[in-house]
Amino acid sequence: MENIPGPEDTGTRWQRATARTRSLAGRAIGAARAHPWRLLLVPPLLVLVYVLVLLPFTPSIANLQKAKVEAPARLVSADNVVLATYQRVHRQWVPLDQVSPSVVQALIATEDHRFWSHHGIDVRRTAASVVHTLAGNRQGGSTITQQLARNLYPDDIGRAPTVHRKVKEAITALKIEAVYSKREILETYLNTVPFLYNAFGIEMAARTYFDKSARELNVLESATLVGMLKGNSYYNPVLNPDRARQRRNVVLAQMAKRGVLTAERAKQLQQQPLRIDFERQDEDTGPAPHLAALVRRWLIAWADRNGYDVHSDGLVVRSTIDSRLQRAANQAVGRQMAQLQPLADKRRKPDQDRQLLQAGFIAIDPRTGHVLAWVGSAGFAQDQFDHVSQARRQPGSTFKPFVYGAAFADGWRPTDSFVDQPVSLTAPNGEVWSPKDATPPTRKPMTLRDGLAQSRNSITAQLMGRIGADKVAKVAQGLGVRESRLDLVPSLALGTSPVTLREMVSAYGAIANSGLWMEPVSVLRVEDKTGKVLDAFVPGQSAQGMPRPAALTLVNAMRAVVDEGTATAIRTRYGIQYDVAGKTGTSQENADGWFILMHRELVAGAWVGFNDPKVTMPDSWGPGARSALPIVGDFFQQASRTRVMNPHVEFDIPRPKPPPKDTRDPLERVLTDVFGRILGIFK
Repeated sequence: MENIPGPEDTGTRWQRATARTRSLAGRAIGAARAHPWRLLLVPPLLVLVYVLVLLPFTPSIANLQKAKVEAPARLVSADNVVLATYQRVHRQWVPLDQVSPSVVQALIATEDHRFWSHHGIDVRRTAASVVHTLAGNRQGGSTITQQLARNLYPDDIGRAPTVHRKVKEAITALKIEAVYSKREILETYLNTVPFLYNAFGIEMAARTYFDKSARELNVLESATLVGMLKGNSYYNPVLNPDRARQRRNVVLAQMAKRGVLTAERAKQLQQQPLRIDFERQDEDTGPAPHLAALVRRWLIAWADRNGYDVHSDGLVVRSTIDSRLQRAANQAVGRQMAQLQPLADKRRKPDQDRQLLQAGFIAIDPRTGHVLAWVGSAGFAQDQFDHVSQARRQPGSTFKPFVYGAAFADGWRPTDSFVDQPVSLTAPNGEVWSPKDATPPTRKPMTLRDGLAQSRNSITAQLMGRIGADKVAKVAQGLGVRESRLDLVPSLALGTSPVTLREMVSAYGAIANSGLWMEPVSVLRVEDKTGKVLDAFVPGQSAQGMPRPAALTLVNAMRAVVDEGTATAIRTRYGIQYDVAGKTGTSQENADGWFILMHRELVAGAWVGFNDPKVTMPDSWGPGARSALPIVGDFFQQASRTRVMNPHVEFDIPRPKPPPKDTRDPLERVLTDVFGRILGIFK
């Protein structure tokens, strides 16, 4: 058995430890009596030990050097246009020689007049601060370098009024002085200090409060901004102009005291009013803000796994976005929303809040899955919710191609037909589903091709009854609807299961790509600041979502939607005559408007609606052919002018020959038609 100490053993050990401690204490007392001067070394030694213990808990020299050359990650388009910069805060860094000299003069005179002579800590000022604080008049003694330490490392140093925090601040200030030159310290300080209203640094402060650049600031404006450093909120010139003016005058007095201004000049300036030209500076969100936000979240996780800093290591993220197509997408969405929002406002009741109409748009290259354009909402400033990847809405009739695709894969032909008549289907739970069309049934045979082109619910429902929800869902998932749950009920045929726009456009991309699904890719690779590839992400996943012959048959059938069906505006209004195919979609009560258009090299889709699906759009402009189609048509119209796509490329199945044109004179054609009908009465 293990020997466990008993009471006697424990007591013996304690006695021995006590005796040893008494012996050491006795020796220390004896040494102090023999050499009293050694006692004077104890406090400095304790301070030294304390500082040495704190050293590992302050930023390292390497971290300070990295902060000195901090370079935020950038998201760059495929054609080398910067889409976003992932900086910590909203600032624009300016060199010290582009800052008005009066700013530097006011700063040094007020905050740290011995700045050029000390090495990070002003001993005289610190000692005076201690004396005043002990006397009950608490004063700060931080130098500009110490303030910079707080600004650069708020988490490591903090702002608590404790000796422990002040020592860490002083150690960091000494390190900064060892790494930075005095001019670099001033430049870094002026570019990192906060000025409220999400304005960081002197350049953004100058623009926010005086609508000018930092180099244009005069003495009064410089003194006002420097005065804010004592307390941004308390001396806010927008909300507290009297306090701000008083503080400005204190700064002017300090400038006179330090010989920067004459006393007479300072008095003249102190009489001047506080002239503020305030305008909040909105952060530049870039041309693809929703995608940039999505990439930012992904990049932070990637950087954490791989030991990089998103805000300082100068990473370059190469995206698939084409800046020309992104600009075209932004313009197309903007133009359509400008047309529809006033119509939506007219329908709003006086007691209702304004319900902003929203939209989503995405374009991809079906051959690679590369995302070429991404618009997440009608305006990022008003709505950061991403209607491309986050919103799940009922796709309506844009889901119908999956029903017809499953049928073609099962051996059905576009020429097969059903009678256009009322139909009822029973779901597994016993519920009876009886879909209706916008117009009464013709009760005549209609081919599958015509049923898809005219988006007849009766034809689609009958086909769904023969094919089954399981096969339809399998085709949809194989083509790209892989994240949203699909309910295996008959109404699935008309798009009652909510999905994302990204999934739908990805699936249409697979149809355009002869049934081969390519995973949507928006990031190609990550590079370091020298251009070295750190990680690459191409090609993405791929899978044959449906047999190639069936996919080509489906494309051919969907051509009819554009040539003679619900999307003829693509031909007539937007003049797009090259080989395209697509589908409109409208959910119940016009809650959602959809349209997706396919070309061999470009697929794009749009959704329009309100965030609240209970708020619907009217029949006059709510259906997908009127709400979403104009966005896609506008986009394709612009895209055909770029080199991103070749409009002359066609799908790998011959286009149907157009019907022969009637070359008769219009009057002759009308008269012949009228007489023909009259003669038909007597037959």
